[in-house]
Amino acid sequence: MTFQGGGRFEGGRVESRRGGRGRGIAVGGGLGGLVLVALVVLLGGDPSQLLQGPAGDGGGEQVSQVGDCSAEQANSDRACRLSATVQSLDAYWEQVLPAAGVQASAEQVQPGVVEFAQATDTGCGAASASTGPFYCPPDRTIYLDLSFHDLLVSQYGSAGGPLAEMYVVAHEYGHHVQNVTGVFDRTDRSGTGDDSDSVRVELQADCYAGLWAGHAATTVDPDTGVTYLEPITRGQLADALSAAAAVGDDHIQQQSDGGVDPDTWTHGSGEQRQRWFTTGYEQGTLAACDTFAVTEP
Repeated sequence: MTFQGGGRFEGGRVESRRGGRGRGIAVGGGLGGLVLVALVVLLGGDPSQLLQGPAGDGGGEQVSQVGDCSAEQANSDRACRLSATVQSLDAYWEQVLPAAGVQASAEQVQPGVVEFAQATDTGCGAASASTGPFYCPPDRTIYLDLSFHDLLVSQYGSAGGPLAEMYVVAHEYGHHVQNVTGVFDRTDRSGTGDDSDSVRVELQADCYAGLWAGHAATTVDPDTGVTYLEPITRGQLADALSAAAAVGDDHIQQQSDGGVDPDTWTHGSGEQRQRWFTTGYEQGTLAACDTFAVTEP
């Protein structure tokens, strides 16, 4: 997706951290180590199940804010793209949730967002670049190392592209929406299996990402009065679907040991993730994203 030319995005929405020494779980580099984490954390699993290491001392970590960005910068720079994407998501969900009867302030709707390099401390424990992007419910914050997008392409086979990166962020934002609306409280996210609550929660977040994508080209920036994004092209949509397939449990398992075991799934297959993203994108309603109402997700 391409941000509308001439648009500008105010800084301060995304926090940047550098030089952290968070002591998270001991995971080696490369795909083999990441898979151990990915099965629970990658793109939205409950990080508290794995991030149990003690927090680092925080010494030397440099904290700043992503500054003001133009649309042209958001189209070329990942940190600016993250900030602009988050602001687009803010505007979308601040419209949708009240219309759906959800009583929440703008501050409650908006999650914290932190992009970090190498390691950082979170409300769910210490995280590293190997953890993958995740949403931490205790501190209501999305965490991601932007280098993950390169790993998604080089190790997981995603086609890459801006919309693929935005999909990752929109999925994590979807988990915050679930937290705000009580989905987390009503479900058992400790189980596994292709029909588990864990998988249904993840697929609903994929559907929420599709909802945002389907409306992003019509969501208006309240500061400028113009839409955030240009209409999605067929190729950009294919990029997002490629990312969804790349982080399917079946694909991750095949990459790890060549086998597929649906009884251990926590996020759903690549096909399921693509299908639910497409459902949100095409149908465009919260009701269409009720993954708990169907017999088989």
